[in-house]
Amino acid sequence: MSGHPPVIVYPPSPTGGRRVTVRGQIVGLAHGRGDVASFLRRAGLAQGVQEIDLDQPELIEWRGGDLDTWR
Repeated sequence: MSGHPPVIVYPPSPTGGRRVTVRGQIVGLAHGRGDVASFLRRAGLAQGVQEIDLDQPELIEWRGGDLDTWR
């Protein structure tokens, strides 16, 4: 990796949700942990994993709050 995790979850927007990028590409707007996990699966970052640990700093950078911050 180039020093940054491949997934970035941005601060909550005023209208709700958090933008999520994977390797610099916007993959969607997450409204909860399940959405983030779904984006990781679709991006191939959680193959063969039943439950994704979203608290991995080498995988996900949470900006403007942690994985429990949605508003």
